[in-house]
Amino acid sequence: MPGEGRAVLRTAIAGQRRRVVTASLLGMGHQACEVLVPVVIGLVIDEAVATGDSAVLLRWLLVLGVLFLALSTCYRTSARITDAAGEHAAHRLRGELGDRVLDPRGGADTGRLPGALTALATGDAARVGAVTAAVPYAAAALAGLAVSAVALLRISVPLGLLILLGVPPLLWAGHRISRPLERRSEVEQERAAHASGVAADLVAGLRVLKGIGAEAAAVARYRHTSRESLAAALRSAVSRAWHDGAILVLTGMFIAAIGLVGAHLAMRDLISVGELVAAVGLAQFLLGPFQLLTYVSGEFAQGRASADRIAEVLASPPAVTGAAAPGAEAAGAGTAPGAAAARLELRGVVHGTLRGVDLDAGPGELVGLVARDPATAADLLRCLGRELDPDAGEIRVGGLPLTGLDPDTVRRTILVAHHDADLFESSLLDNVRAGTGQDDTALGPALEAAAADDVARTLPRGGQTLLTERGRSLSGGQRQRVALARALAADPPVLVLHDPTTAVDAVTEARIAARLRDLRHGRTTLLVTTSPALLAVTDRVVVLDGGTVSARGSHADLVAGDAAYRAAVLA
Repeated sequence: MPGEGRAVLRTAIAGQRRRVVTASLLGMGHQACEVLVPVVIGLVIDEAVATGDSAVLLRWLLVLGVLFLALSTCYRTSARITDAAGEHAAHRLRGELGDRVLDPRGGADTGRLPGALTALATGDAARVGAVTAAVPYAAAALAGLAVSAVALLRISVPLGLLILLGVPPLLWAGHRISRPLERRSEVEQERAAHASGVAADLVAGLRVLKGIGAEAAAVARYRHTSRESLAAALRSAVSRAWHDGAILVLTGMFIAAIGLVGAHLAMRDLISVGELVAAVGLAQFLLGPFQLLTYVSGEFAQGRASADRIAEVLASPPAVTGAAAPGAEAAGAGTAPGAAAARLELRGVVHGTLRGVDLDAGPGELVGLVARDPATAADLLRCLGRELDPDAGEIRVGGLPLTGLDPDTVRRTILVAHHDADLFESSLLDNVRAGTGQDDTALGPALEAAAADDVARTLPRGGQTLLTERGRSLSGGQRQRVALARALAADPPVLVLHDPTTAVDAVTEARIAARLRDLRHGRTTLLVTTSPALLAVTDRVVVLDGGTVSARGSHADLVAGDAAYRAAVLA
Protein backbone atom coordinates (compact mmCIF):
# COMPACT_ATOMS: atom_id res chain seq x y z
CA MET A 1 0.00 0.00 0.00
CA PRO A 2 2.43 2.68 -1.23
CA GLY A 3 -0.20 5.43 -1.08
CA GLU A 4 -0.79 4.85 2.62
CA GLY A 5 2.96 4.64 3.21
CA ARG A 6 3.40 8.07 1.64
CA ALA A 7 0.60 9.33 3.88
CA VAL A 8 2.54 8.05 6.92
CA LEU A 9 5.62 9.96 5.73
CA ARG A 10 3.63 13.14 5.11
CA THR A 11 1.99 12.91 8.53
CA ALA A 12 5.32 12.30 10.27
CA ILE A 13 6.86 15.34 8.58
CA ALA A 14 3.79 17.54 9.09
CA GLY A 15 3.76 16.65 12.79
CA GLN A 16 7.22 18.21 13.12
CA ARG A 17 6.63 21.10 10.74
CA ARG A 18 7.84 23.76 13.17
CA ARG A 19 11.13 21.99 13.82
CA VAL A 20 11.52 21.02 10.16
CA VAL A 21 10.92 24.60 8.93
CA THR A 22 13.25 26.11 11.54
CA ALA A 23 16.01 23.59 10.85
CA SER A 24 15.55 24.03 7.09
CA LEU A 25 15.91 27.82 7.32
CA LEU A 26 19.04 27.48 9.46
CA GLY A 27 20.43 24.83 7.10
CA MET A 28 19.77 27.07 4.12
CA GLY A 29 21.57 29.88 5.92
CA HIS A 30 24.53 27.58 6.52
CA GLN A 31 24.69 26.59 2.86
CA ALA A 32 24.36 30.20 1.70
CA CYS A 33 27.30 31.18 3.90
CA GLU A 34 29.27 28.22 2.57
CA VAL A 35 28.62 29.43 -1.00
CA LEU A 36 29.81 32.93 -0.14
CA VAL A 37 33.17 31.70 1.19
CA PRO A 38 34.75 30.94 -2.24
CA VAL A 39 33.07 34.06 -3.66
CA VAL A 40 34.68 36.22 -0.96
CA ILE A 41 38.03 34.48 -1.48
CA GLY A 42 37.82 35.36 -5.18
CA LEU A 43 37.11 38.99 -4.25
CA VAL A 44 40.08 38.97 -1.87
CA ILE A 45 42.34 37.88 -4.75
CA ASP A 46 40.97 40.44 -7.21
CA GLU A 47 40.57 43.42 -4.86
CA ALA A 48 43.27 42.93 -2.23
CA VAL A 49 45.98 40.46 -3.29
CA ALA A 50 46.21 41.68 -6.90
CA THR A 51 46.26 45.35 -5.78
CA GLY A 52 48.31 44.91 -2.56
CA ASP A 53 45.73 46.91 -0.55
CA SER A 54 46.12 45.85 3.13
CA ALA A 55 43.01 47.70 4.31
CA VAL A 56 40.82 45.94 1.76
CA LEU A 57 42.46 42.63 2.67
CA LEU A 58 41.71 43.18 6.37
CA ARG A 59 38.10 44.13 5.57
CA TRP A 60 37.49 40.99 3.51
CA LEU A 61 39.20 38.79 6.12
CA LEU A 62 36.78 40.25 8.69
CA VAL A 63 33.89 39.37 6.36
CA LEU A 64 35.25 35.83 6.09
CA GLY A 65 35.37 35.57 9.89
CA VAL A 66 31.74 36.68 10.18
CA LEU A 67 30.75 34.16 7.50
CA PHE A 68 32.44 31.28 9.34
CA LEU A 69 30.83 32.34 12.63
CA ALA A 70 27.39 32.46 10.99
CA LEU A 71 27.71 29.16 9.11
CA SER A 72 29.03 27.26 12.15
CA THR A 73 26.24 28.64 14.38
CA CYS A 74 23.57 27.82 11.81
CA TYR A 75 24.92 24.30 11.34
CA ARG A 76 25.11 23.43 15.05
CA THR A 77 21.65 24.77 15.80
CA SER A 78 20.11 23.18 12.71
CA ALA A 79 21.67 19.79 13.49
CA ARG A 80 20.25 19.79 17.03
CA ILE A 81 16.76 20.73 15.85
CA THR A 82 16.94 18.20 13.00
CA ASP A 83 17.84 15.34 15.33
CA ALA A 84 15.05 16.37 17.70
CA ALA A 85 12.54 16.37 14.81
CA GLY A 86 13.56 12.84 13.80
CA GLU A 87 13.37 11.49 17.35
CA HIS A 88 9.99 13.14 18.04
CA ALA A 89 8.56 11.85 14.75
CA ALA A 90 9.72 8.30 15.53
CA HIS A 91 8.34 8.57 19.08
CA ARG A 92 4.96 9.73 17.81
CA LEU A 93 4.84 6.80 15.37
CA ARG A 94 5.65 4.38 18.17
CA GLY A 95 2.77 5.85 20.14
CA GLU A 96 0.40 5.40 17.18
CA LEU A 97 1.55 1.82 16.70
CA GLY A 98 1.12 1.14 20.41
CA ASP A 99 -2.39 2.60 20.35
CA ARG A 100 -3.31 0.45 17.35
CA VAL A 101 -1.89 -2.74 18.85
CA LEU A 102 -3.66 -2.08 22.17
CA ASP A 103 -6.92 -1.06 20.51
CA PRO A 104 -9.73 -3.09 22.16
CA ARG A 105 -11.04 -3.95 18.68
CA GLY A 106 -7.85 -5.95 18.00
CA GLY A 107 -6.70 -6.97 14.53
CA ALA A 108 -3.24 -5.35 14.48
CA ASP A 109 -1.48 -8.50 15.65
CA THR A 110 -3.28 -10.86 13.28
CA GLY A 111 -0.70 -12.99 11.50
CA ARG A 112 2.20 -11.17 13.17
CA LEU A 113 4.56 -12.33 15.89
CA PRO A 114 5.00 -9.99 18.90
CA GLY A 115 8.68 -9.57 18.05
CA ALA A 116 7.76 -8.44 14.54
CA LEU A 117 5.58 -5.67 15.97
CA THR A 118 8.47 -4.68 18.24
CA ALA A 119 10.76 -4.41 15.20
CA LEU A 120 8.17 -2.18 13.50
CA ALA A 121 8.00 0.10 16.52
CA THR A 122 11.79 0.37 16.72
CA GLY A 123 13.60 -0.05 13.40
CA ASP A 124 10.85 1.03 11.01
CA ALA A 125 9.73 3.96 13.17
CA ALA A 126 13.35 5.11 13.42
CA ARG A 127 13.72 5.03 9.63
CA VAL A 128 10.59 7.12 9.14
CA GLY A 129 11.95 9.52 11.77
CA ALA A 130 15.19 9.67 9.79
CA VAL A 131 13.20 10.81 6.74
CA THR A 132 11.78 13.67 8.82
CA ALA A 133 15.33 14.57 9.84
CA ALA A 134 16.47 14.37 6.20
CA VAL A 135 14.01 17.02 4.98
CA PRO A 136 16.03 19.99 6.37
CA TYR A 137 19.16 18.55 4.76
CA ALA A 138 17.36 18.35 1.42
CA ALA A 139 16.16 21.95 1.75
CA ALA A 140 19.67 23.09 2.68
CA ALA A 141 21.24 21.20 -0.25
CA LEU A 142 18.77 22.65 -2.75
CA ALA A 143 19.35 26.14 -1.31
CA GLY A 144 23.09 25.62 -1.69
CA LEU A 145 22.66 24.62 -5.33
CA ALA A 146 20.39 27.62 -6.00
CA VAL A 147 22.74 30.15 -4.37
CA SER A 148 25.70 28.55 -6.18
CA ALA A 149 23.87 28.90 -9.49
CA VAL A 150 23.18 32.59 -8.79
CA ALA A 151 26.81 33.18 -7.81
CA LEU A 152 28.09 31.43 -10.91
CA LEU A 153 25.62 33.37 -13.09
CA ARG A 154 27.16 36.59 -11.75
CA ILE A 155 30.59 35.24 -12.59
CA SER A 156 29.62 33.67 -15.92
CA VAL A 157 26.25 33.00 -17.52
CA PRO A 158 27.40 29.66 -19.05
CA LEU A 159 28.55 28.39 -15.65
CA GLY A 160 25.27 29.36 -13.99
CA LEU A 161 23.19 27.82 -16.76
CA LEU A 162 25.25 24.63 -16.53
CA ILE A 163 24.09 24.17 -12.93
CA LEU A 164 20.50 25.25 -13.52
CA LEU A 165 20.10 22.90 -16.47
CA GLY A 166 22.21 20.03 -15.13
CA VAL A 167 20.80 19.63 -11.60
CA PRO A 168 17.21 18.49 -12.51
CA PRO A 169 18.39 15.54 -14.68
CA LEU A 170 20.86 14.64 -11.95
CA LEU A 171 18.09 14.57 -9.34
CA TRP A 172 15.88 12.50 -11.64
CA ALA A 173 18.69 9.98 -12.19
CA GLY A 174 19.22 9.76 -8.43
CA HIS A 175 15.54 8.99 -7.89
CA ARG A 176 15.63 6.21 -10.48
CA ILE A 177 18.78 4.75 -8.98
CA SER A 178 17.12 4.61 -5.51
CA ARG A 179 14.31 2.24 -6.65
CA PRO A 180 16.25 -1.05 -6.10
CA LEU A 181 17.40 0.21 -2.71
CA GLU A 182 13.79 0.84 -1.68
CA ARG A 183 12.69 -2.67 -2.68
CA ARG A 184 15.60 -4.40 -0.98
CA SER A 185 15.23 -2.26 2.14
CA GLU A 186 11.62 -3.38 2.51
CA VAL A 187 12.65 -7.02 2.25
CA GLU A 188 15.45 -6.41 4.75
CA GLN A 189 13.05 -4.94 7.32
CA GLU A 190 10.55 -7.76 6.80
CA ARG A 191 13.21 -10.42 7.36
CA ALA A 192 14.61 -8.57 10.39
CA ALA A 193 11.14 -8.23 11.91
CA HIS A 194 10.44 -11.93 11.33
CA ALA A 195 13.75 -12.88 12.94
CA SER A 196 12.93 -10.71 15.97
CA GLY A 197 9.51 -12.33 16.20
CA VAL A 198 10.95 -15.85 16.08
CA ALA A 199 13.56 -14.95 18.71
CA ALA A 200 10.91 -13.52 21.06
CA ASP A 201 8.72 -16.57 20.49
CA LEU A 202 11.55 -18.97 21.32
CA VAL A 203 12.61 -17.05 24.43
CA ALA A 204 9.02 -17.03 25.71
CA GLY A 205 8.80 -20.82 25.31
CA LEU A 206 12.36 -21.63 26.35
CA ARG A 207 11.35 -23.56 29.45
CA VAL A 208 8.91 -25.69 27.47
CA LEU A 209 11.49 -26.32 24.74
CA LYS A 210 14.00 -27.53 27.30
CA GLY A 211 11.37 -29.70 28.92
CA ILE A 212 10.60 -31.56 25.70
CA GLY A 213 14.19 -31.60 24.47
CA ALA A 214 13.50 -29.47 21.40
CA GLU A 215 16.42 -27.08 21.80
CA ALA A 216 18.16 -28.32 18.63
CA ALA A 217 15.06 -27.83 16.49
CA ALA A 218 14.52 -24.35 17.96
CA VAL A 219 18.14 -23.36 17.29
CA ALA A 220 17.89 -24.67 13.72
CA ARG A 221 14.70 -22.69 13.14
CA TYR A 222 16.23 -19.47 14.44
CA ARG A 223 19.51 -20.04 12.56
CA HIS A 224 17.58 -20.42 9.28
CA THR A 225 15.53 -17.27 9.96
CA SER A 226 18.60 -15.33 11.05
CA ARG A 227 20.52 -16.32 7.90
CA GLU A 228 17.64 -15.15 5.73
CA SER A 229 17.65 -11.84 7.60
CA LEU A 230 21.43 -11.52 7.20
CA ALA A 231 21.22 -12.25 3.46
CA ALA A 232 18.51 -9.59 3.04
CA ALA A 233 20.57 -7.09 5.05
CA LEU A 234 23.65 -7.76 2.91
CA ARG A 235 21.64 -7.33 -0.30
CA SER A 236 20.31 -4.04 1.05
CA ALA A 237 23.82 -2.91 2.02
CA VAL A 238 25.15 -3.77 -1.43
CA SER A 239 22.28 -1.88 -3.01
CA ARG A 240 23.02 1.13 -0.77
CA ALA A 241 26.69 1.00 -1.78
CA TRP A 242 25.82 0.87 -5.51
CA HIS A 243 23.32 3.68 -5.01
CA ASP A 244 25.80 5.95 -3.22
CA GLY A 245 28.61 5.07 -5.60
CA ALA A 246 26.54 5.74 -8.72
CA ILE A 247 25.36 9.08 -7.38
CA LEU A 248 28.93 10.09 -6.49
CA VAL A 249 30.15 9.16 -9.98
CA LEU A 250 27.42 11.25 -11.59
CA THR A 251 28.03 14.24 -9.31
CA GLY A 252 31.80 13.93 -9.73
CA MET A 253 31.46 14.08 -13.50
CA PHE A 254 29.13 17.05 -13.20
CA ILE A 255 31.52 18.97 -10.92
CA ALA A 256 34.46 18.14 -13.21
CA ALA A 257 32.48 19.57 -16.13
CA ILE A 258 31.93 22.82 -14.21
CA GLY A 259 35.65 23.05 -13.43
CA LEU A 260 36.64 22.43 -17.06
CA VAL A 261 34.19 25.03 -18.35
CA GLY A 262 35.50 27.55 -15.80
CA ALA A 263 39.13 26.87 -16.78
CA HIS A 264 38.22 27.27 -20.46
CA LEU A 265 36.57 30.62 -19.78
CA ALA A 266 39.58 31.83 -17.77
CA MET A 267 41.99 30.81 -20.56
CA ARG A 268 39.96 32.96 -22.97
CA ASP A 269 40.07 35.90 -20.49
CA LEU A 270 36.30 35.84 -20.13
CA ILE A 271 36.64 35.68 -16.31
CA SER A 272 39.36 36.95 -13.97
CA VAL A 273 41.75 34.88 -11.88
CA GLY A 274 39.71 35.63 -8.76
CA GLU A 275 36.53 34.60 -10.52
CA LEU A 276 38.22 31.38 -11.68
CA VAL A 277 39.24 30.63 -8.08
CA ALA A 278 35.67 31.38 -6.97
CA ALA A 279 34.26 29.15 -9.71
CA VAL A 280 36.59 26.26 -8.82
CA GLY A 281 35.77 26.74 -5.13
CA LEU A 282 32.06 26.69 -5.91
CA ALA A 283 32.50 23.55 -8.02
CA GLN A 284 34.25 21.85 -5.09
CA PHE A 285 31.55 23.14 -2.72
CA LEU A 286 28.87 21.55 -4.88
CA LEU A 287 30.13 18.12 -3.79
CA GLY A 288 28.64 18.84 -0.33
CA PRO A 289 25.04 19.50 -1.50
CA PHE A 290 25.21 16.54 -3.88
CA GLN A 291 26.39 14.27 -1.06
CA LEU A 292 23.54 15.58 1.08
CA LEU A 293 21.08 14.80 -1.70
CA THR A 294 22.58 11.31 -2.02
CA TYR A 295 22.07 10.78 1.71
CA VAL A 296 18.53 12.15 1.54
CA SER A 297 17.70 9.93 -1.46
CA GLY A 298 18.87 6.84 0.41
CA GLU A 299 16.96 7.79 3.57
CA PHE A 300 13.78 8.40 1.60
CA ALA A 301 14.15 5.06 -0.21
CA GLN A 302 14.49 3.15 3.06
CA GLY A 303 11.94 5.34 4.83
CA ARG A 304 9.29 4.71 2.18
CA ALA A 305 9.70 0.96 2.62
CA SER A 306 9.35 1.27 6.41
CA ALA A 307 6.40 3.65 6.08
CA ASP A 308 4.59 1.08 3.91
CA ARG A 309 5.04 -1.56 6.62
CA ILE A 310 3.84 0.79 9.35
CA ALA A 311 0.85 1.84 7.25
CA GLU A 312 -0.08 -1.81 6.85
CA VAL A 313 -0.34 -2.21 10.63
CA LEU A 314 -2.11 1.10 11.23
CA ALA A 315 -4.65 0.30 8.50
CA SER A 316 -5.19 -3.33 9.55
CA PRO A 317 -8.91 -4.05 9.85
CA PRO A 318 -10.22 -4.54 13.41
CA ALA A 319 -11.10 -8.06 14.49
CA VAL A 320 -14.38 -6.72 15.90
CA THR A 321 -16.31 -3.50 15.38
CA GLY A 322 -18.07 -1.16 17.76
CA ALA A 323 -21.07 -0.59 15.52
CA ALA A 324 -24.43 -1.10 17.14
CA ALA A 325 -26.67 -3.86 15.92
CA PRO A 326 -30.03 -2.92 14.36
CA GLY A 327 -32.37 -1.67 17.03
CA ALA A 328 -29.62 -1.71 19.63
CA GLU A 329 -29.85 2.03 20.17
CA ALA A 330 -33.29 1.62 21.66
CA ALA A 331 -31.97 -1.01 24.02
CA GLY A 332 -29.21 1.28 25.20
CA ALA A 333 -26.38 -0.19 23.16
CA GLY A 334 -22.94 1.23 23.78
CA THR A 335 -23.49 1.67 27.53
CA ALA A 336 -22.03 -0.68 30.13
CA PRO A 337 -24.56 -3.00 31.78
CA GLY A 338 -24.86 -2.60 35.51
CA ALA A 339 -23.63 -5.26 37.93
CA ALA A 340 -27.21 -6.22 38.83
CA ALA A 341 -28.03 -6.85 35.17
CA ALA A 342 -24.96 -8.95 34.40
CA ARG A 343 -26.76 -11.93 32.92
CA LEU A 344 -24.70 -13.77 30.31
CA GLU A 345 -26.65 -15.40 27.46
CA LEU A 346 -25.44 -17.35 24.43
CA ARG A 347 -27.92 -18.20 21.70
CA GLY A 348 -26.91 -20.49 18.83
CA VAL A 349 -23.28 -19.36 18.85
CA VAL A 350 -21.31 -20.75 15.91
CA HIS A 351 -17.58 -20.21 15.45
CA GLY A 352 -14.70 -22.56 14.74
CA THR A 353 -15.52 -25.74 16.66
CA LEU A 354 -18.65 -24.24 18.24
CA ARG A 355 -21.84 -25.61 16.68
CA GLY A 356 -24.82 -23.67 18.03
CA VAL A 357 -24.01 -23.23 21.73
CA ASP A 358 -26.83 -22.13 24.08
CA LEU A 359 -25.82 -21.07 27.57
CA ASP A 360 -27.21 -18.91 30.41
CA ALA A 361 -25.48 -17.63 33.53
CA GLY A 362 -27.56 -15.35 35.75
CA PRO A 363 -26.43 -12.73 38.29
CA GLY A 364 -24.93 -14.39 41.35
CA GLU A 365 -24.52 -17.76 39.63
CA LEU A 366 -21.32 -19.77 39.58
CA VAL A 367 -21.55 -21.92 36.46
CA GLY A 368 -19.07 -24.63 35.52
CA LEU A 369 -18.31 -25.40 31.89
CA VAL A 370 -16.57 -28.59 30.82
CA ALA A 371 -15.27 -28.72 27.25
CA ARG A 372 -13.91 -32.10 26.24
CA ASP A 373 -12.06 -30.51 23.29
CA PRO A 374 -9.58 -27.76 24.30
CA ALA A 375 -10.17 -26.06 20.92
CA THR A 376 -13.85 -25.66 21.82
CA ALA A 377 -12.94 -23.91 25.05
CA ALA A 378 -10.49 -21.65 23.21
CA ASP A 379 -13.08 -20.64 20.60
CA LEU A 380 -15.66 -19.91 23.30
CA LEU A 381 -13.23 -17.77 25.29
CA ARG A 382 -12.32 -15.73 22.22
CA CYS A 383 -15.99 -15.03 21.54
CA LEU A 384 -16.76 -14.15 25.19
CA GLY A 385 -13.78 -11.79 25.37
CA ARG A 386 -14.84 -10.37 22.00
CA GLU A 387 -11.48 -10.96 20.45
CA LEU A 388 -13.67 -11.82 17.47
CA ASP A 389 -17.38 -12.04 16.74
CA PRO A 390 -19.10 -15.41 16.20
CA ASP A 391 -19.97 -16.43 12.67
CA ALA A 392 -23.59 -16.93 13.71
CA GLY A 393 -25.72 -16.64 16.82
CA GLU A 394 -25.59 -13.99 19.50
CA ILE A 395 -23.96 -13.32 22.84
CA ARG A 396 -25.76 -10.95 25.21
CA VAL A 397 -24.73 -9.47 28.54
CA GLY A 398 -27.20 -7.60 30.69
CA GLY A 399 -29.72 -8.01 27.88
CA LEU A 400 -27.46 -6.20 25.36
CA PRO A 401 -25.76 -7.89 22.39
CA LEU A 402 -21.98 -7.77 22.51
CA THR A 403 -21.92 -6.58 18.88
CA GLY A 404 -23.88 -3.50 20.00
CA LEU A 405 -21.30 -2.62 22.67
CA ASP A 406 -18.01 -0.85 22.25
CA PRO A 407 -15.19 -3.43 22.63
CA ASP A 408 -13.72 -1.45 25.52
CA THR A 409 -17.08 -1.61 27.30
CA VAL A 410 -17.14 -5.36 26.77
CA ARG A 411 -13.71 -5.67 28.40
CA ARG A 412 -14.94 -3.78 31.47
CA THR A 413 -18.09 -5.89 31.71
CA ILE A 414 -16.74 -9.37 30.88
CA LEU A 415 -13.26 -10.29 32.06
CA VAL A 416 -11.86 -13.44 30.46
CA ALA A 417 -8.93 -14.64 32.56
CA HIS A 418 -6.99 -16.98 30.29
CA HIS A 419 -5.12 -20.01 31.56
CA ASP A 420 -1.77 -18.70 30.31
CA ALA A 421 -2.04 -15.19 31.81
CA ASP A 422 1.28 -13.36 32.03
CA LEU A 423 2.64 -11.43 34.99
CA PHE A 424 4.62 -8.21 34.70
CA GLU A 425 8.05 -7.19 35.87
CA SER A 426 6.76 -5.39 38.94
CA SER A 427 5.85 -6.14 42.56
CA LEU A 428 3.37 -8.88 43.41
CA LEU A 429 0.84 -6.32 44.68
CA ASP A 430 1.25 -4.18 41.56
CA ASN A 431 0.49 -7.24 39.46
CA VAL A 432 -2.67 -7.94 41.45
CA ARG A 433 -3.70 -4.29 41.42
CA ALA A 434 -3.14 -4.05 37.62
CA GLY A 435 -4.95 -0.79 36.98
CA THR A 436 -7.81 -1.26 39.47
CA GLY A 437 -6.60 1.70 41.54
CA GLN A 438 -7.23 -0.20 44.79
CA ASP A 439 -4.95 0.23 47.78
CA ASP A 440 -3.13 -2.70 49.39
CA THR A 441 -5.83 -3.21 52.03
CA ALA A 442 -8.60 -3.51 49.42
CA LEU A 443 -6.64 -6.23 47.65
CA GLY A 444 -6.75 -8.46 50.74
CA PRO A 445 -9.95 -10.40 49.93
CA ALA A 446 -8.78 -11.21 46.39
CA LEU A 447 -5.35 -12.29 47.63
CA GLU A 448 -6.92 -14.52 50.28
CA ALA A 449 -9.50 -16.05 47.92
CA ALA A 450 -6.77 -16.98 45.42
CA ALA A 451 -4.40 -18.14 48.18
CA ALA A 452 -1.94 -15.58 46.84
CA ASP A 453 -1.45 -14.24 50.37
CA ASP A 454 0.47 -17.46 51.07
CA VAL A 455 2.68 -16.70 48.07
CA ALA A 456 3.38 -13.19 49.39
CA ARG A 457 4.39 -14.57 52.81
CA THR A 458 7.06 -16.78 51.22
CA LEU A 459 8.73 -13.87 49.40
CA PRO A 460 11.58 -11.80 50.92
CA ARG A 461 9.64 -8.51 50.95
CA GLY A 462 6.15 -9.93 50.93
CA GLY A 463 3.77 -8.37 48.45
CA GLN A 464 6.32 -5.66 47.63
CA THR A 465 8.79 -8.20 46.23
CA LEU A 466 9.62 -7.49 42.61
CA LEU A 467 8.82 -10.31 40.19
CA THR A 468 11.02 -11.05 37.22
CA GLU A 469 9.80 -10.93 33.62
CA ARG A 470 6.58 -12.94 33.13
CA GLY A 471 6.75 -13.87 36.81
CA ARG A 472 9.45 -16.48 36.18
CA SER A 473 10.79 -16.03 39.72
CA LEU A 474 7.64 -17.82 40.92
CA SER A 475 6.63 -21.43 40.46
CA GLY A 476 3.82 -22.33 38.06
CA GLY A 477 1.29 -22.70 40.87
CA GLN A 478 2.34 -19.40 42.45
CA ARG A 479 1.97 -17.60 39.14
CA GLN A 480 -1.51 -19.05 38.72
CA ARG A 481 -2.56 -17.86 42.17
CA VAL A 482 -1.29 -14.32 41.56
CA ALA A 483 -3.02 -14.21 38.16
CA LEU A 484 -6.27 -15.45 39.75
CA ALA A 485 -6.00 -12.80 42.48
CA ARG A 486 -5.60 -10.17 39.75
CA ALA A 487 -8.78 -11.34 38.02
CA LEU A 488 -10.73 -11.42 41.29
CA ALA A 489 -9.47 -7.97 42.33
CA ALA A 490 -10.84 -6.50 39.10
CA ASP A 491 -14.32 -7.60 40.30
CA PRO A 492 -16.08 -7.41 36.89
CA PRO A 493 -19.83 -8.04 36.56
CA VAL A 494 -19.02 -11.20 34.56
CA LEU A 495 -15.85 -13.16 35.22
CA VAL A 496 -14.76 -16.08 33.01
CA LEU A 497 -11.95 -18.18 34.50
CA HIS A 498 -10.13 -20.72 32.35
CA ASP A 499 -8.40 -23.54 34.27
CA PRO A 500 -7.15 -21.21 37.05
CA THR A 501 -5.71 -23.97 39.31
CA THR A 502 -4.11 -26.63 37.07
CA ALA A 503 -0.67 -26.12 38.70
CA VAL A 504 -1.96 -25.80 42.27
CA ASP A 505 -1.85 -28.65 44.82
CA ALA A 506 -5.12 -30.32 45.82
CA VAL A 507 -5.31 -28.80 49.32
CA THR A 508 -4.78 -25.24 48.07
CA GLU A 509 -7.22 -25.84 45.20
CA ALA A 510 -9.94 -26.89 47.66
CA ARG A 511 -9.36 -23.70 49.70
CA ILE A 512 -9.56 -21.58 46.55
CA ALA A 513 -12.79 -23.30 45.48
CA ALA A 514 -14.46 -22.59 48.83
CA ARG A 515 -13.38 -18.95 48.94
CA LEU A 516 -14.14 -18.24 45.29
CA ARG A 517 -17.86 -18.76 45.70
CA ASP A 518 -18.07 -16.36 48.66
CA LEU A 519 -16.00 -13.63 47.01
CA ARG A 520 -18.04 -13.70 43.80
CA HIS A 521 -21.38 -13.52 45.59
CA GLY A 522 -23.84 -11.45 43.55
CA ARG A 523 -21.67 -11.56 40.46
CA THR A 524 -21.83 -13.83 37.40
CA THR A 525 -18.96 -16.31 37.20
CA LEU A 526 -18.19 -18.90 34.53
CA LEU A 527 -15.57 -21.55 35.33
CA VAL A 528 -14.16 -23.25 32.23
CA THR A 529 -12.40 -26.20 33.84
CA THR A 530 -12.30 -29.94 34.41
CA SER A 531 -11.21 -29.61 38.05
CA PRO A 532 -13.53 -31.66 40.33
CA ALA A 533 -12.76 -29.37 43.29
CA LEU A 534 -13.89 -26.24 41.40
CA LEU A 535 -16.86 -27.91 39.70
CA ALA A 536 -18.09 -29.20 43.06
CA VAL A 537 -18.81 -25.64 44.29
CA THR A 538 -20.66 -24.51 41.15
CA ASP A 539 -24.43 -24.06 41.02
CA ARG A 540 -24.60 -26.18 37.87
CA VAL A 541 -22.36 -27.55 35.14
CA VAL A 542 -22.73 -27.30 31.36
CA VAL A 543 -20.89 -29.87 29.21
CA LEU A 544 -19.75 -29.07 25.66
CA ASP A 545 -19.11 -32.03 23.39
CA GLY A 546 -18.84 -31.90 19.62
CA GLY A 547 -19.15 -28.13 19.70
CA THR A 548 -22.58 -28.08 21.32
CA VAL A 549 -24.16 -28.53 24.76
CA SER A 550 -24.45 -32.27 25.49
CA ALA A 551 -25.39 -32.25 29.18
CA ARG A 552 -26.45 -29.97 32.04
CA GLY A 553 -26.85 -30.52 35.76
CA SER A 554 -25.08 -30.40 39.08
CA HIS A 555 -21.59 -31.79 39.40
CA ALA A 556 -22.75 -34.60 41.68
CA ASP A 557 -25.59 -35.65 39.37
CA LEU A 558 -23.37 -35.66 36.30
CA VAL A 559 -20.67 -37.69 38.07
CA ALA A 560 -23.28 -40.21 39.11
CA GLY A 561 -25.16 -40.50 35.82
CA ASP A 562 -22.87 -39.49 32.93
CA ALA A 563 -19.98 -41.82 32.09
CA ALA A 564 -18.48 -39.40 29.55
CA TYR A 565 -18.50 -36.63 32.17
CA ARG A 566 -16.81 -38.89 34.72
CA ALA A 567 -14.11 -39.72 32.17
CA ALA A 568 -13.49 -36.06 31.38
CA VAL A 569 -13.46 -34.82 34.99
CA LEU A 570 -12.22 -37.70 37.13
CA ALA A 571 -9.67 -39.26 34.76
